Amino acid sequence: MSERALLRRIRVWLVVFIVCLVLSGLTAFPLVTELHWAEDLLNSSASPAPEHLPALTEWIGRVRAGLDEADADYPFVLYGTDWLAFAHLVIAVAFYGPYRDPVRNIWVIEFGMIACAGIIPLALICGPIRDIPFWWTVIDMSFGVFGIIPLLVVHRMIKRLEAATAAATAVPS
Repeated sequence: MSERALLRRIRVWLVVFIVCLVLSGLTAFPLVTELHWAEDLLNSSASPAPEHLPALTEWIGRVRAGLDEADADYPFVLYGTDWLAFAHLVIAVAFYGPYRDPVRNIWVIEFGMIACAGIIPLALICGPIRDIPFWWTVIDMSFGVFGIIPLLVVHRMIKRLEAATAAATAVPS
């Protein structure tokens, strides 16, 4: 594969990753509204969730009730999720560096892989402390697993691009 094609593939993967980070961040702002929508969807007459996934239906109801109470009586608590959203957006901006110059900015990809790996111990430690059901903790950990996959692919491609670039610029002896 040519260097140009490899660079194009790296950039496509990075754009997908950046878009996912941005969408993930943006969805952290309207949590109260989203939980109302999720609960309405799960409890609709067309939904099999109450019958087949009662724990999910109960959990979403509990979370929605907690967010409603926090929003009504302690709205400053939700400010923490605003910062979570902001962090996603800022991290997404950082990935513009590898988009521009993947070889020079491979460290951003490595940082992202470390962050994805860190999701697992965070979820396993904080989930039980915060009384999060284990099955939801597994869902949270999946963000690290699904996040690291494209970063591993991009990392491998950047290493190939680096080797190809070095070979192309090597001076014959």
